[in-house]
This record gives sequence, structure tokens and C-alpha cells, in this order.
Amino acid sequence: MTSAQLRQSFLDFFASKGHTIVPSSPLLPDSPNLLFTNAGMNQFVPYFLGDRPAPFKRAADTQKCIRAGGKHNDLEDVGFDTYHHTFFEMLGNWSFGDYFKKESLEWGWELLTKVWGIPAKRLFATVYSPDKSKGDPADFDQEAYDIWAAIFRREGLDPALHIINGNKKDNFWMMGDTGPCGPCSEIHFNLLPSDDEAAGRQRVNSSDSRCIEIWNHVFIQFNAEPDGTFKTLSARHVDTGMGFERVAGIIATTKGFKSFDAEPSNYNADVFASTLAKVAQLSGKTYTGTVPTKREGLPEQEMTDVAFRVLADHARTVSCAIADGIMPGNDGRNYVIRRILRRGILYGRRLGLQIGFFESLVDTVAAELGGIFPELRAKQDLIKRVILSEEESFGRTLDRGLMLFNKSYETYKAQGGVSAIPGTVAFELYDTFGFPLDMTELLATERGLKVDTAGFEAEMEKQKARGRESQVKTVISVNEGDTHAAATRFIGFNETSLHDVPAKLLEVVVSEGKTFLVFDQSPFYAEMGGQVGDTGVARLGDHILFITNTIKDAAGRFLHEVKTAASLTAHVGSAFSLTVDLDRRRAIQRHHSATHVLNFALREVLGTHVIQQGSYVTPGRMRFDFAHFEAVTPEQLIEVEHIANTHILANDTINWFETEFDKKPANCIATFGEKYGKVVRVVDIGGWSVELCGGTHVRATGEIGAFKILAETGVAAGKRRIEAVAGEAAQTLLEGNHQKLSRLALRMGCGLDEVEARFDKFFEEKATLERELKALKQKAATHLAAELAAGATVRADGLRLVAAVVTSDDATALRELALQLARRLGPSAVVLGAEIGGKASLVAHCTAEANATGLQAGAIIKDLSAKLGGKGGGKPDLAMGGAPDTAKMAEAIKAVFG
Repeated sequence: MTSAQLRQSFLDFFASKGHTIVPSSPLLPDSPNLLFTNAGMNQFVPYFLGDRPAPFKRAADTQKCIRAGGKHNDLEDVGFDTYHHTFFEMLGNWSFGDYFKKESLEWGWELLTKVWGIPAKRLFATVYSPDKSKGDPADFDQEAYDIWAAIFRREGLDPALHIINGNKKDNFWMMGDTGPCGPCSEIHFNLLPSDDEAAGRQRVNSSDSRCIEIWNHVFIQFNAEPDGTFKTLSARHVDTGMGFERVAGIIATTKGFKSFDAEPSNYNADVFASTLAKVAQLSGKTYTGTVPTKREGLPEQEMTDVAFRVLADHARTVSCAIADGIMPGNDGRNYVIRRILRRGILYGRRLGLQIGFFESLVDTVAAELGGIFPELRAKQDLIKRVILSEEESFGRTLDRGLMLFNKSYETYKAQGGVSAIPGTVAFELYDTFGFPLDMTELLATERGLKVDTAGFEAEMEKQKARGRESQVKTVISVNEGDTHAAATRFIGFNETSLHDVPAKLLEVVVSEGKTFLVFDQSPFYAEMGGQVGDTGVARLGDHILFITNTIKDAAGRFLHEVKTAASLTAHVGSAFSLTVDLDRRRAIQRHHSATHVLNFALREVLGTHVIQQGSYVTPGRMRFDFAHFEAVTPEQLIEVEHIANTHILANDTINWFETEFDKKPANCIATFGEKYGKVVRVVDIGGWSVELCGGTHVRATGEIGAFKILAETGVAAGKRRIEAVAGEAAQTLLEGNHQKLSRLALRMGCGLDEVEARFDKFFEEKATLERELKALKQKAATHLAAELAAGATVRADGLRLVAAVVTSDDATALRELALQLARRLGPSAVVLGAEIGGKASLVAHCTAEANATGLQAGAIIKDLSAKLGGKGGGKPDLAMGGAPDTAKMAEAIKAVFG
């Protein structure tokens, strides 16, 4: 049975049991608390929590998972064994308040033994048995035990041998400290050469690769309460997970469960075959499947086999991550993907592979997995371009970083007794050369060294401190009138609520010479999410205070900055009337809504991998940062701008509403990495742009007016920035550009539509004139060289000497004249000078024959430059210099040869 057949048989089996086969969710999780989708149950969490009803009672799938950060991190083990992966598939079946333990375990047994043909004698089951001395929850899972006992007896097997009890650590699953939870039952497979039941039983839960868990059945039947108790759920669920690569590897290793002599390896599965073959083709080396027992001092073949496994795993991880929109980057999940890619590149270097090899592995991954995960084939070219860009970027620093590491290693090796690479070196490798700490640790481990991680963290903290010191922050502290006010209620989303809004003054806050007012409610938007704060006025009777900025503190208070020298404490408790500067607010809103339109247009042109990574919105302009792996071409920018303006002209309605995070529309874009609460605000533009956003917006796209991109630049590796203007700012820009173009056309005596053609002709004529001028200069230089050669002094030894002041456009032309003259003279020494830019420029050329007589170009220029108050020097055959004194240049040059 092939890997593809194994996967399909799992899905077909549960489809026959009434399960809906659902597609894998993306590796980019909905939950902001997860780095990656790391388990099959992630997409079903809202159903378990009761946040929304499940659209089906039963489901089955194969889920893409990455475990390479946070709680689940298998990265550093990949390659050094045969069963850890950063990317894997989890096969699972699910029941949402439908069937429970009996069906789950009976069907699981049927699939394993009857459909796939696993020998029943080699299977063991674990059930939950609490250790009350450690405070384990709930009671012994008698129900699961009885089901398993009946199954094993039916097979003629002794339940006492095949059922093993496990405590909370091994057999009780919890989603968190509180929430749905329950006992679980694992199925373990004895892969020892002998099928002796006692020997197999002893190895269950012993981390022995010869007796491993292949399937876990979780029974969600309790809710963990905040007080530590466990309440029985009215609706009980089933959540199972099986490691696809693990089972596929077992089938391949055992030749369909017929031979158990060979050591099991996930990498024996044919799903890895084409990638391993590609690495062998590229490197000229052979994969033999050896597994090291240590991390340092590995024999050549063991290191080769580690590298093969690393590349087979990491190529899948990086390809699938990029296909799901997770680009290599500088922080969060993006940095994890960059680390994995760089780790793969480093191991590829061990195999003699040069920069560019990793990109070639994408085709094999797409061929292996594209059938079940079609996004791999749909985005194959994009994945390759992203990886190649990363490879080239890292390749520029890899060799220099390795040189620094090796130099450090040799230094400390020579010192003797030093067992750790200093943290300062590890930090320099990270900060300057892009080496993740774990990569440096890997290099050190192979050489029997450790890394001073405490020293590394100390250097990292110093850098963070420098960053904090460079930031300009306003520290808000209550100086008077502290009533410990609650968060300010914002009521200013709609324009109808921006004028003469009644508000009660709760606090007067004075900090660093600035005065801020805190009201119970406010129509003023406080700066957040990249949108600047509102300005306007606050009225108290006939008294007017101008609000120059609005910010928000950690407690959620809106702090309205006012310009006043008087104390306002006496007015705490008074009713004010607040009015926002409407024209300014409208200008800000145009630019904010324009960021959403731009985001849509970028994803249309560049691809859905584009993810917003920050924005800044003011009345006069906007900037938008986004994830992308290369510069946006001028043609792409034109298309982006065209799409944006087309949608603006359509005047689509912009709506916003609040909903629970887990109930947001399926097509809603969240800025991953942001911390969202349970309730979020959705901004919907015509149904084609749906984003989570807490800012203010126009009511229809037509209000944005004109939209014009000003610049596109790189901010960091994998991060681009677009600056643009909208509304009146764009109109002012376009009008100004039109006026400049009109004046230019007038000066050139042509119409506006002819300006570009006129300039093309102008540059063609300019290029022709430059070529003609260059030819004339070359002709003049040849003529001058002939004149100088004719006047050369010939010494008795036949050496010809020229020392002269000439006219030259620049130092390069002067140098070329000296070389041309030397070619004419043969054995010679030439010294020339010219006044260029008001200074003396000097050059000397001495042939080998001149050097033999003691004439050295470098020495001549050094001496000559010094006499004229300057500096110069060079090699014995050619040297140049300069000096400020041009008045004495001719006399000094004449005296060079006596």
C-alpha cells in the first residue's frame, strides 16, 4: 500500500461510516494564540467550545501541521532521528455530540486490523487511570477499558497483557487550564522483531522507537472549571489523531506488516522518496538511513544521512507554509519559517550544495503532496521565487558568518579548556549574519562545544534596551484629580456623533509639561492601529479649549491633549461639549479606507501571500507595510493603482459591525500576530474587502477620491512599504504634476501627449553627442600622447622619460593618457600632472625596466604630492595622488627626473 493509498483508505473508511470529509485548514491558524496549525483539532475548537454549532455531526480529514515553535517544537530533533518532523499530516476522525467511545474504538480497530491488516497481537491500548496521590482528575475510564477488553477477547488475546493504564500525563487531554477535556486512549504498535506480547507491553510509553503510539482517541466529556473541578458535559465529543507519516513509514519498513527485522523509519515512506532522490541527484551522495547516537563528532555517512532527512522534512515545511501565506520573515511564525529554511541551507552546504538548490526541491514536494493539498501546485512558482530570494539573501552572508564561527572555534580550541562559544560571538552571528541561535548551537555541538546562551541573551537584551532608549515615548502619570476612571467609551465611528457631544470631565492628567483631559465618553479617535488621533475643540460654556491630539493609555482612557497654562482641576465633574475637526477626520478616514482598498489590490496582483504588517494613516498621506519577498515592479504598481481606483470609482458601500472573533465571516482577513479579544469589529467594503479593523472609515469608496502611489520600498527582508495619498492630498499632487508637465511641454514647444516622445528623442541625441565627444577626446589624447612621446628624454641606458603638465577632464582620463604614452615609449618612466577642479591631480607609470634602475611610481608620487601639500602613492608600476597647490605643480614635475 502506497502512502497515497493509505491516506485515501483512511478517508474512504470514515466516509463509509457517515463522516463528512473536510479539507485541511491552512497552516496559518485562525487563533492568534497559535504560531501554526499544530493539530487536527485546531479548526474544530469553536465546536468543542460551543462558540458555534458544528455544520456536521461527524467529520474526517488529513490536517497539515507544523510543530516548530512554542509548546510543540520538534525542530532540533529533525534529522537526528527518523520520526520527528516539523511538518506532518494528522489523520483524524471527529464526532460532535454524536457517537462516542464504543464506535470510535471499534472502528479504529476495524480499520487497523481488518482493512490495513496490522497483526492484532502487536497492538496495545492504554486507558486512563488517575493517580489520586497527584490530584489527577476524574475516575478510572472503565467504559474504555471494557470496550478494549471485549475487543481483545474477541481476537483471542489477553486484555491483561494488551491494556495498559496511564495517568493524567499520558491519558488525559486538556485544551487548557479550563475548558473541554477528557480521558484518551492510545493505540501502540509493537515493532520488535518478535511479537512476544510481554516484551511489547514493557515498551509501551517508554519512548522506544520499536513500540510506538500510532493513534490517539480523545473523549471530550468534561469541562475543567475555574475552581479546579470537572463538570460532565451534556454533549460529548470524539477527537482522534494519527500520524500519517509514522504509519506510512511502518508499512514501508515492514513491507506491509510482513517483516519486522528492520529499524522503523518514517523516511522509508514513499512520500519522502522523490525528495530524497532529488537530494542524492544534486549532491552525488547516497542516503543509507543510518541514525546517530550522539550529536557531535559524527562519521561522514551519519552526517550525510542527517542532512538528507533534514532537507526532506524542511522542504515540505517551507513549501507548505509559503503556500498557505506564511512568508519567511523577521518575527513570529515568519521567523520560524526563515530559521527552518536557513537550517536546511546549512545542511545542504554539508552535502556540497550551493545556493539555489533548495528551490529545486519544491517541485518534488508539489509532486508528492499536490494531489491532496492543491495549493502547492497552484502556488508552485510563487513558492520557488520566495525560496530562491531567501536563499540568495542568506547566501550573501553565509560564507562570512561561517568564517567568523570557524575563526572563533579555532581561537578557543587553541586556548584549550574552553568549552563554549562566547555569547558575543553568537550574537554577532545572529545580528550581522542572520544565524539563528539554534544554528550556532548546532555548529558548536558538532565540534563538541556549547554556546554561552546566557551571554547571547544578555547581548540581545542590550540591543532591546538600545531600541527602547531610541523610542520617543510620552509617559502618562496622573498628577491630580485621580479618580481611577474606567476606560473611555468611544462614540465617534459615525459622523453624526462628532459635533457638540456632551461629555463629563473625569480627570486632568499632567505629564512632562503637557495637560490631558479624560472624559467619560468621547467622539475623538485615540491614536491606535496606525491611525493618528483626532483634534478639535472642547467647550465649557464660553470657554474653548483646543484639543491638539488624542492618545490612549494602558487602562483604556482617552487622553485629550490641550494647550493651556491654567489649572483645570476645578472643572472635574463638569459637562463639556466636544467637537471633532471634521475636515481633518474625513481626510484621515479617506486614507484609512484606502489602506483596505490597497490591501485588496495588492493581493489581487501579487497573490494572497500578501499580509499587512503595519500601517500609518494621517490626514495628508498613508503608508502600508506588507509581507512580500521582492520589490514590486513598476508594471505591477500601475496595475495595483488601477485596480484600487477602479474599485474606488465603483462607490461601493462600506459597512462595519461587531461580532465574536470565532463568528467572523469566512473571508475576513485578520492581521495575524495582533491580539484580538472575543468581540471584534469587521469592516466590509462591498463584500470584496472584509477585514478586522478598529479604525474609522468613509461610508462609500467614492469618498476616498483619487488614489496615487508615491513610492514602493523595502523596509526589511521580506517586508515592503507603499506610501500613497488619497482625496485632497492626491488631487493636489496630481494638479501640481499636471502643471509641471504643462510648463515643460510649453518650454519644449509641444503638446502634453508629445512630451515623452520629445524626451526620448532628446536622450537619443544626447547619447549620440556623447559618443562623438568621447571619440574626439580619444583622438585628442592620442595626438597628445604622440607629441609627448616625441619630446621624451632618452637616457644613456635607453630609458625614455616624460614629465609634463597636461590638460585633462578627470583623474581617470589622466591615468589613461599615462598608460597610452607608456605603450608608445616602451621602457620608460612617465609623470603627468593636471589641474582638475582647482587641485593638482598626479599620475606616474614606470615599466619593469625603470623599476630595475630604482624608479618606483609609488615613491615618485608620494614625494611629489608631499611637495605640493597633498598625499599619494601606489604600486611600483602605477601610482596616483593629489594636492591643493597647483601653482608649483609645473616646477615640481619638471624637477622629478633632475
